[in-house]
Amino acid sequence: MVNRHTAQKIRKVHRYLGLFLGIQFLFWTISGMYFSWTNIDDIHGDHFKNLEYQPKAFNNLISPSLLNVSEGVNTIALRDIDNVPYYWVNGKQLYNAIDGSLKNKITKDEALYIAKNNMKGGLEVNAIEQINEVDKHHEYREKLLPAFVISYKTDEALKAYVSIKDGKFQTVRHRSWRWFDFLWMTHTMDYDGRDNFNTTVLRAFSLLGLITVLSGFLLWYTSSPSIRKLLKRKKTKK
Repeated sequence: MVNRHTAQKIRKVHRYLGLFLGIQFLFWTISGMYFSWTNIDDIHGDHFKNLEYQPKAFNNLISPSLLNVSEGVNTIALRDIDNVPYYWVNGKQLYNAIDGSLKNKITKDEALYIAKNNMKGGLEVNAIEQINEVDKHHEYREKLLPAFVISYKTDEALKAYVSIKDGKFQTVRHRSWRWFDFLWMTHTMDYDGRDNFNTTVLRAFSLLGLITVLSGFLLWYTSSPSIRKLLKRKKTKK
């Protein structure tokens, strides 16, 4: 057994580590409980989306080879923008799929049409605005900009995002997603971009957490009456 002075040091280290790490342990526990008790499809806003929506079929489209694309066509996707077909070519530019004309951006009315197709019926639009840039903590981070933000009259502060350059319905954001996003940040401890699991802070707290647990086991070992009796019996037998 360790002596009383060493046991006191172990107890002191364990106590202060627990105090220092306690708040983060609480965040890990709360966020973990939230993640396990929520439906990820609801977090993604699937209950607000028109999941049965099928893109409209078009006829008499021109061949992509006829488009005025200097570097050639590497990738292509068809977009329905206000009942007009458009090609999204090379992840860069929209072309009218009937006459081949260039389209630089979509309008607010076209964005509302796209959102209406992708969102459930009965939702009332409250406002629509354009965003040109966002920071690393914005709910629309790491997606194509500029974009139109369509806000709806709901208790969930519901918003839909449609990118202006390619006319694509991007994502849905609502109150439950924002709570999830905040708790995810506290869980990963990536307070800059939220999704990095390799931050120095997370590694340090994980290591300190391991030391705290091990010190707890050691503290139990050094202070357990049962262990003391067992060791005393072994000495007596010798």
